Amino acid sequence: MTWAGRRGEVMTKWIAVSMLVGFCGVSGCISEPEEPVIDPTPELETSAGSILRVDPALDAIVPVDARIEKLHAGFAFTEGPVWVQQPSPHLLFSDVRGNAIYKWTPNGDLSDFMNPVFDGEGPSVGSNGLTLDPEGRLILMEHGKRQVTRIESDGTHTVLADRYEGKRLNSPNDGAYSADGWLYFTDPPYGLPQQDKDPAKELDFSGIYRLSPAGDLELLNREQTRPNGIAFSPDGSTLYVANSDAEHKVWMAYNVMDDGSLDSGRIFFDVTAEIASGSPDGLKVDQEGHVFATGPGGVWVLDPTGKHLGTIQPNEVPSNVAWGNDGRTLYMTARTGLYRVALTTQGLMP
Repeated sequence: MTWAGRRGEVMTKWIAVSMLVGFCGVSGCISEPEEPVIDPTPELETSAGSILRVDPALDAIVPVDARIEKLHAGFAFTEGPVWVQQPSPHLLFSDVRGNAIYKWTPNGDLSDFMNPVFDGEGPSVGSNGLTLDPEGRLILMEHGKRQVTRIESDGTHTVLADRYEGKRLNSPNDGAYSADGWLYFTDPPYGLPQQDKDPAKELDFSGIYRLSPAGDLELLNREQTRPNGIAFSPDGSTLYVANSDAEHKVWMAYNVMDDGSLDSGRIFFDVTAEIASGSPDGLKVDQEGHVFATGPGGVWVLDPTGKHLGTIQPNEVPSNVAWGNDGRTLYMTARTGLYRVALTTQGLMP
């Protein structure tokens, strides 16, 4: 790399670090982040991170020669990626603090998909989790508007849920569809400037809900303090939900009952004692039932029994993941950057 190239790389990293100052962590907020400046001509980075191998079984899932790539930089706080196959393959992802949704294509092009998402100001007012419904329509978990919405084929927006028993939701975070077409989603208070202490907060709990195709909203659980990422096991019998509370950093596993409700749940894996940056956040599952869960220091790979096989560690702490391309590529939204790694396993795509 030339001196000019190294100087540009240093300046890019300095800008990214500067933008992170003032971000809100799971334990609180400091000050308003600066307006994000997107690098228009990112240079593809290889080995933009490392793989921590804890168990030999990881080698069958994450190749021994796997390399993490950095695809783009300069965002405020990336989240909620989802791969969209039609009409042409692309990745959509949120910039929660940048109040935008971006579109990234396999040829490396980046463009605005929705900017802004919310007509207002605040530390986390953009969309968070994104997913597709059974008909392939985009579903948004909107922090600023405190609602779950769907984008129709003609581009109009339909509000699917914004209140529970007459009270406004906190800030829907992430969602996953069950095989019968119900949307299960989490609702922590991260989109509210003062979170639990915010005067605009109407519900006195953080909930896990499910929404029927007809629009009926049902509260499933109110015991998690910070329910966050959410995904089903391949057979739909287990629902995994991350709890991003700094005092109780766990992934919970709930048995899904015949009527779609949840049992009281069990701790699937506990990382409360971990000192690396990050808390349980977004997660996805592969066809073999392995859980790929963003957490302290990276993406934790756990087998169906809850055994830690290893951790995928991009250079920035990831917030969420999505399967893309043919289902064997894991895309990672990580603070100011977008990353990916090619794997051997096949992911469950919406």
